[in-house]
Amino acid sequence: MSSLYEKFYDSVIYDDRYKYIFEGLFNTLLIAFFAVIIGIVIGILIALVRHNYEVNKKFRILNKIVTWYVNIIRGTPVLLQLMIIYYVIFKSVDISIIIVGVIAFGLNSGAYVSEIIRSGINSIDKGQMEAGLSLGLSYNKTMFYIIMPQAIKNIMPALGNEFITLIKETSTGAYIGIMELTKASDIIASRTYDYFFPLLIIAIIYLLLTLGLTKLVNVLERRLNNA
Repeated sequence: MSSLYEKFYDSVIYDDRYKYIFEGLFNTLLIAFFAVIIGIVIGILIALVRHNYEVNKKFRILNKIVTWYVNIIRGTPVLLQLMIIYYVIFKSVDISIIIVGVIAFGLNSGAYVSEIIRSGINSIDKGQMEAGLSLGLSYNKTMFYIIMPQAIKNIMPALGNEFITLIKETSTGAYIGIMELTKASDIIASRTYDYFFPLLIIAIIYLLLTLGLTKLVNVLERRLNNA
């Protein structure tokens, strides 16, 4: 028992090693938060472009571009995208590695969010779009005042799952040196030569984050359904 306590003390308390965990947690949440905002903005724009093309046959070239973007992002590993953005695109640019992470994960999330939003829009009966247009509303007004409020209710669980997935995907940021939770455990383990407690603590933190976010999403979903 005392041996376990000594290992825990060496891994977390000694030499203020818990600060690595706090810094990693802060960076993980920071990257995930801003990346999901970027992802939602990109996702909405792409979903609207693709739906507009499907309904009105507008933005044909732009629709092809965003379709290729979605296919490429969804068809390649997020780690590969992260490494290309850091080691190729921003190779000669003096930029914070945290910002690189936000950009990379935001671009990745945008492709998945666009499909979530597009499926939510397509889940609404086409007659509602036709009814809005027949009443004299423009496509944009019909979309934002009639279709999107209903679509958001339908896609809230999927959006919540995307955010949870994004938080876990930030662990790949350690490959380019981002100080997130996984990197924090690596640093501690490299100094104590013991991976058990660092990895156990990080796993518990990830689990608590995902359980907490799942609960929050469920609460939001119930409130939207009751609104």
